[in-house]
Amino acid sequence: MKFRTYIPIAIVIIIAIALAVFVLPKLSIGSKESGLINSARSLDKDGKADEAIKELEKVVAEYPESKKAGEALIVLGAIYEKQGKLVDARDSYKKAFESYPDADIVKDAGPKIEELNMEILFSPYVDSCSKEYTVQAGDSLVKIAKVFGTTVELLRRSNNISGNTIRLGQRLKVVTVRFSVVVDKSQNLLMLKQNDDVIKTYKVSTGTNNCTPVGTFRITTKLVDPVWYKDGKAIPPTSPENILGTRWMGFDKEGYGIHGTTDPGSLGKQATAGCVRMRNPEVEELYDILPEGTEVTIVD
Repeated sequence: MKFRTYIPIAIVIIIAIALAVFVLPKLSIGSKESGLINSARSLDKDGKADEAIKELEKVVAEYPESKKAGEALIVLGAIYEKQGKLVDARDSYKKAFESYPDADIVKDAGPKIEELNMEILFSPYVDSCSKEYTVQAGDSLVKIAKVFGTTVELLRRSNNISGNTIRLGQRLKVVTVRFSVVVDKSQNLLMLKQNDDVIKTYKVSTGTNNCTPVGTFRITTKLVDPVWYKDGKAIPPTSPENILGTRWMGFDKEGYGIHGTTDPGSLGKQATAGCVRMRNPEVEELYDILPEGTEVTIVD
């Protein structure tokens, strides 16, 4: 009888020791992390952003193995974003995305990274991918774009210029990085690369029956509001029959290129005669970034 009485007691003692040694410390740590994050949110709400940042940095520094560190980086990125510190915000989201591949963190961080990449690109902020240039006598946007291998449209966007007028001595942000494009037919995705880094992805349509050609091509022609030629007939851009949308970027393979669409519902599918089809606002964005000569690689 005594033996039977002691067995349950021993089990209870073992469970209690296990809880004390393994479970309770982890719960305590988790509560500390959550407490710091909640404190940071409250501080930020009260207008004490610098104090909030310190709390969040503490979570990242002291609990680097915890998922809560990823959450802290997301909150930190949002605070930096509100402060207009776009690069710090993007880097915080990027660290969360790369170091803490939890589904919720990836879902929050991924779109923010791409959004900030484009916001930085189209802003006057000079980063490692650009330089400041002082306008010289005889300069024009066309001339500067040609010298630096960029586009007039990107010069306008990144310097808040609406027309073509620039003045002697004006300081301009000039993007000097090399852009390229990769189209993945298996996922119907287009990836915009800045040197070797993917900075944005776009959902596209490719050719029916996998007919979009595989290989490496270059953009050789760029057209705004392109005319579509079908069966020897010129279909103007204003016609609902014109399927090319608002932009055309033709390859050095005749008949193929990247263009907009009048059928956005087809995106994400194999639905074209072989070209790469995009939403009009997105192809317009890409058109402004990519100069003629840009390399486009299409893979299965």
